[in-house]
Amino acid sequence: MKNKKFCPICIAKKIIGKTQVSQVSKGSYNNGVAMTPPMGWSSWNLFRHKISENLIKEIADAMADSGLVDAGYQYVNIDDCWQASERDINGRLQCDKVNFPGGIKALTEYVNSRGVKLGIYSSNGTHTCEDYPASLRNERIDAETFASWGIEYFKYDFCHNVPIPQIAPWIIGVGFAKEGAGETFAYFTSKDVKLNGDAYIVPDEKVDTGNYIAGLDCGLGSLSLEVEAEEAGEYILHLDIRKYERKEKFIRAVINGKEEYHIYCVSRKNWTPEGKLQTNVYLEKGTNTVVLENPIKSRMDSAAMQYKLMGRELKRATKLYAEKNGTQEKPIIFSICEWGFNQPWKWGAEAGNLWRTTGDIQAKWVSILALYEFTVNLYKYSVPGAWNDPDMLEVGNGDLTQEENKAHFSLWCMMNAPLILGNDIRKFILPDGTVDKENAVYKILTNKDMIAINQDPLGIQCRRFKKGLVDVLVKPLKDNAVAICVFNKTNKENGTEIKLKDIANLGYVSLPKKEGYSVHDVWDNKYSEGTTMISAAPEAHGVKVYIVK
Repeated sequence: MKNKKFCPICIAKKIIGKTQVSQVSKGSYNNGVAMTPPMGWSSWNLFRHKISENLIKEIADAMADSGLVDAGYQYVNIDDCWQASERDINGRLQCDKVNFPGGIKALTEYVNSRGVKLGIYSSNGTHTCEDYPASLRNERIDAETFASWGIEYFKYDFCHNVPIPQIAPWIIGVGFAKEGAGETFAYFTSKDVKLNGDAYIVPDEKVDTGNYIAGLDCGLGSLSLEVEAEEAGEYILHLDIRKYERKEKFIRAVINGKEEYHIYCVSRKNWTPEGKLQTNVYLEKGTNTVVLENPIKSRMDSAAMQYKLMGRELKRATKLYAEKNGTQEKPIIFSICEWGFNQPWKWGAEAGNLWRTTGDIQAKWVSILALYEFTVNLYKYSVPGAWNDPDMLEVGNGDLTQEENKAHFSLWCMMNAPLILGNDIRKFILPDGTVDKENAVYKILTNKDMIAINQDPLGIQCRRFKKGLVDVLVKPLKDNAVAICVFNKTNKENGTEIKLKDIANLGYVSLPKKEGYSVHDVWDNKYSEGTTMISAAPEAHGVKVYIVK
């Protein structure tokens, strides 16, 4: 457009913004669950697409019968491939009717009867990672579906994601109407609104008002207005727009600083100069403040806003379902799985309960080590209700040695990672129906002291006290205690010595300064009193873990 304002500074701001996250957490998700790291089981690592209703029932049975539920494992999570290849006639997700003939709601009821909670999966994209229907731009209907099924854990992947456009439509006018009224009861043009930041007015003789508002892109500008509503309720927000550029556009309406509505403008042919956008919004009785903007500066901002939207819809859906049915609300743990690409530790605490810090784990030592090395540095972002997630456990899978299994579990416990099992827990039940408590993997996964370290109510992730071929991790615990993990990364026995007075001098622990300490060797279950120094030499790829009081 020849009248479009050229702004070199605006262009520079857009370029810089593309490399940054502006959608950082300013609050907490606060849905009342996952106040300690979630514990459960997931179908993906071992079974992939080969899942069924019967498998999930067998896993729930094994979790209850083996004592895993008593140890703290609560969730059985169905990963990808549970869906039918298309939505139902009402636009709702539906399960594979061959492998899940009873439906998800009935499966939830069965799982619940065994003292277990059911989790489910979708993707923040047009399709899931295995190319089934997913939830991008279907957030509300899918959240309502999950709530109606009684789901209590939701993993939201990132495959087939489509970013939110960074450009906004040009606004000719903003109107409000009651549905079916035939006309708007309030209409605002450029002279009636306040322009903020880099927003500006462009003269245009082709539109009825003689001008339009531009400069709402990339979080650089916005327009605001106040509209009076005679009564509280749903209204139609109507935007008249100036068509330009055959690209998809996006604008967000924020009403009264809390309600948020996402409005997409599809790529349009410009046979006529004007178009319209409409969406339902909620207005309170009296004066309502409305802000229109496109705050997306980067790919990272897009991911953050999309995940925050789903998080809000999950909380809305569980509350609404409980109110409609007169039942107790079942909050849904929201597991953000965008692989750490968009720095979710910076915005995840406001969006959900946990966020993947890395790509997918594999049952290989090199994978476990890489995921640990990255996540251990993110300790400051981990707090109760909001956890760093280096992915599910591979304990008992692949060719991991016993020491590697033990180290893997210990590191995840020290980092406050969710303990989501991925092995075949049915093997813990012997043919006669008794529990194989001598099973080496079972012993690791049910170690009460390691689980207590992970589930400590302070919810403080460990920090690395020493770094090298042998790392030393320190994690504050309740009652002024600390957990110390000595981690040997080498291929042979290797160790170090730790003076406990040096640990007591750390500013982030509350271990009292005294002449000697009570030390519990967690894995060997040995105790010592009056100890001043720990001398530990773990086996290759092994750990020693101590609780010091």
